[in-house]
Amino acid sequence: MEKMNTLPNTGGGMNRRAFLRLSGLLGLGVASGGIIPAAAEAVKFNGKLYKISKTRLAMGTFVSMTLIHPSRDEAQAAMGLAFEEIDRLTRTMSRFDDTTAVAQLNKEGRLNDVPPEVAQVVARGLGYYRLSRGNFDISVKPVVDLFRETFDSGKDTLPSESEVDKALVLVGSDMIELDGRTLRFRKPGMGITLDGIAKGYIVDRASQILTKHNIRNHLINAGGDIRTTGLSRGKRPWTIAIQDPKKQKKYPDIIKMTDGAVATSGNYEAYFDREKMFHHIVNPDTGRSPEASTSVSVIADTTMDADALSTSVFVMNPVRGTRFINTLPRCECLVIARNGEKFTSAGWKSAAT
Repeated sequence: MEKMNTLPNTGGGMNRRAFLRLSGLLGLGVASGGIIPAAAEAVKFNGKLYKISKTRLAMGTFVSMTLIHPSRDEAQAAMGLAFEEIDRLTRTMSRFDDTTAVAQLNKEGRLNDVPPEVAQVVARGLGYYRLSRGNFDISVKPVVDLFRETFDSGKDTLPSESEVDKALVLVGSDMIELDGRTLRFRKPGMGITLDGIAKGYIVDRASQILTKHNIRNHLINAGGDIRTTGLSRGKRPWTIAIQDPKKQKKYPDIIKMTDGAVATSGNYEAYFDREKMFHHIVNPDTGRSPEASTSVSVIADTTMDADALSTSVFVMNPVRGTRFINTLPRCECLVIARNGEKFTSAGWKSAAT
């Protein structure tokens, strides 16, 4: 069973420095240098196929790949190329490295000759801003920075309402202009973070690399952003357990997938209070963390779509979010409310029953 993995929390809440360390990891600013473990595992079964699996640190989370293929050597070579693509795109999308296009855009407010990958992700982000009626917004960086700076300074209080309101003036993807390879902000001080969509895009690109090299049966799991292609062990769909928000291994549901993607957003990934009222997902309207849900899982055709949609639905309340997904073709969702109640879209199919 393939489990949606997320970075472990520390139990009942975090101190400020622990939160800052973790929130830094969750961003795309951490280069994927460490490997956990160092070598891929290859197991032969049924005399014809190998199951090759490997987990390493990338994109600030644990990324695992499982490949089913007749040739161990071909699969391991393709896996290496897929991880190389993850590393390259992670560096390209980072907002923490001053040399990247995203960092330059945030510094200057304008960027010419935007790398095509960045332009594609930004364009999709702007599309989801419109589709979700502003609930998905890549321009929340000023609010994220405000909370980061406040807690890094050691203050015992949250940012004031006036400080949040000042940051919110700079939030709004309708103030981002993308014209071909040129990006521009309409207001000085604006900034973007691609953390809510880039991980899914990178997983999709890694999957494309594997498919290009004839690895038609594979699963990639990047901290809960999962892409599946083909079958597990050659005959059966991939089995995926939805992450338990309480980390008690009481999985809310189990699904089966062949070709598709599922992503989960939750308040358990990075939070800095015991009640998990303040976490890494920001409501663009209020500048605060949404409180109605603890976990949102979305199935879509691509991991990038599932990634952006799970964040969008998390910002909405469970009823509204589920109705939103019901309007989208080939998309399904499972929402777990703070009180534990489950909401599912019309076509969500559980494999647990």
